[in-house]
Amino acid sequence: MRQEPRQALVTGGSSGIGFGIAKALIGANYRVTLVGRNEDRLRGAAAQLGAAASWRPADVGRREDVRAALAGLDRVDLLVNAAGFARGVSLATPVDEADANWDAVIATNLKGSFLMAHAVGSLLTSPGGRIINISSIAAQMGGSRPGSLAYAAAKSGLHGLTYALARELAPRGITANVVAPGFIADTGFTGAWPEDRVAALVADTPMGRPGTPDDIAAAVLWLASDAGLFVTGAVIPINGGWRMG
Repeated sequence: MRQEPRQALVTGGSSGIGFGIAKALIGANYRVTLVGRNEDRLRGAAAQLGAAASWRPADVGRREDVRAALAGLDRVDLLVNAAGFARGVSLATPVDEADANWDAVIATNLKGSFLMAHAVGSLLTSPGGRIINISSIAAQMGGSRPGSLAYAAAKSGLHGLTYALARELAPRGITANVVAPGFIADTGFTGAWPEDRVAALVADTPMGRPGTPDDIAAAVLWLASDAGLFVTGAVIPINGGWRMG
């Protein structure tokens, strides 16, 4: 007998790592709802993914948007918080710009994950529900160069949020974990980086190549599977050994 499709929400699912995760989940018999701000990209991504994909527009850092995006849902088996972006914030950044960039980065990367988890909490399958937050090696290294103050802080905060979620949800048989990518190519997130910087990052990666969205999706699938039933409050680094490099 074919198992009934499970229901997943993937924020930031219209491109990059989020899209790669959504594609892998559909291949694993999930129905996936993409959540993001850009309706054109959401529509295009859902068309590429086929009938198992749908989409709902939302700025995850806004409570009203999250509420509207989740209206009508009665069950969620898996929430993947992959929405995120970086803006440069260093001690040399003019304070007005730094303040605005800090708030924007925290709102999407950290507050958005909290708001989604809060809204989905009562809908998660119990036991067996999953929350998987997509972080970054920046949470552990402070970024690869100056200018990462906001992004590193947001992703570090995401780890703390996940630990707290894991503790709170464990009595219901629900897990919460973090996947922390290293340098991932072909995401649009790093597409504008100069070739010499990309080469330096690859040189610091013992595996000798950048990661791909498929590498991240594989970790998500493992955590979401029965093999991950007893894994919670964990940070899974998917970085080709970059921290050793």
